Amino acid sequence: MTEETDKPRRRMSATQRREQLVIIGRQLFAERGYDGTTVEEVAVRAKVSKPVVYEHFGGKEGLYAVVVDREVRALLDRITTALTAGHPRELLEQAALALLDYIEEEPHGFQVLTARQAPVLAPAGSFSSVMNDVAHQVEHILGAEFRTRGLDPKFAELYSQALVGMVALVGQWWREARRPKKEMVAAHLVSLAWNGLSNLETKPGLITRRTR
Repeated sequence: MTEETDKPRRRMSATQRREQLVIIGRQLFAERGYDGTTVEEVAVRAKVSKPVVYEHFGGKEGLYAVVVDREVRALLDRITTALTAGHPRELLEQAALALLDYIEEEPHGFQVLTARQAPVLAPAGSFSSVMNDVAHQVEHILGAEFRTRGLDPKFAELYSQALVGMVALVGQWWREARRPKKEMVAAHLVSLAWNGLSNLETKPGLITRRTR
């Protein structure tokens, strides 16, 4: 035996162990989904007994809730931090790039947020709920822009949901395609959104169906 193997392994503190379990849980939930992940598997990867996982989280649902909550906050923090002062078009660019950065740099986290399988206990911890929070931030930006252009600000919420939804869906597609480059994807998204916004009709109507 070498000196290194003779040395006893340093025991983790409760905080360190919890962090380790969260990291392992995040990876497993991303790889196998909620239903495909077991407490036993988490314990095996962490080299601990199942009761240790139950002690920290009460079970798989508790671990999942912590993982999702952390990802929700991480993504929102990224987007909120990215939305610095600037021209409205720059703000759209910043939001699009922040989401694409997250998808590129945190693939496991993004997979957890967009997974279709999820326990009933965490309806607010979904990708759609995160995007809804982002849309509320964008709504304030659009509301001010609408007033400047003489448009009705009450429709800012509708447009913010549409814009954020567009970026989110393209982001999910880009996660698999990975081309064109991230900056190019953001540029095209913003071009579509901004050029559309810059030519909005004051009172849009349908050609095929009369607006009531």
